[in-house]
Amino acid sequence: MIITVDGPAASGKGTLARRLAAHFGFAYLDTGKIYRAVGFHVLESGRDPGDADAALDAAEALQPIGLENPELISDRVAVAASKVAAVKAVRAVLLGFQRNFAANPPGGSSGAVLDGRDIGTVVCPDAPAKLFVTAEVTERAKRRHKELLDKGEPSIYPRVLQALKDRDARDSNRSAAPLVAASDAIVMDTTAMDPDEAFAYALDSIRHITG
Repeated sequence: MIITVDGPAASGKGTLARRLAAHFGFAYLDTGKIYRAVGFHVLESGRDPGDADAALDAAEALQPIGLENPELISDRVAVAASKVAAVKAVRAVLLGFQRNFAANPPGGSSGAVLDGRDIGTVVCPDAPAKLFVTAEVTERAKRRHKELLDKGEPSIYPRVLQALKDRDARDSNRSAAPLVAASDAIVMDTTAMDPDEAFAYALDSIRHITG
């Protein structure tokens, strides 16, 4: 069983995917961390995340332990991740890792939940259950702004909003695996939903899809 959860930043897809994985007892993979780890490695090497060769070198050197780095949540790494993710060669290197995780979930799990931006369209196009989670960009900015403040990090709402708009544009317009809902995905607009409502809606949708 494979469940894909795609959507833009701060839509709530990560929280939902983790909760679904826990509910079903499935393995969970935040695929965004893969690209964040690559972006972080490029930044730490002093190279440009927009440089295709630098991004590819980092992707080929990536080790699983790199996904546990707490610095991957920073905004600068998020921007770098979006840039390296636009490089086709990088996506090709990391595609196998993601597909292997889905086909062979670690820990003997009977299924996997993967969240990202192209899981239902590129990584696991044949997955039986696909969700595309979105929300109004202003609501997503409010969520991200609050999240940063709750962590004690400095945050200015207008800047958070603009950063999300810029990232949406990059992710949606890139030539390699752009952010788009799969034709057979259940589209969830969580603008007016709290986490519990989103989880209940997703659970009902998955049960309806899988019978």
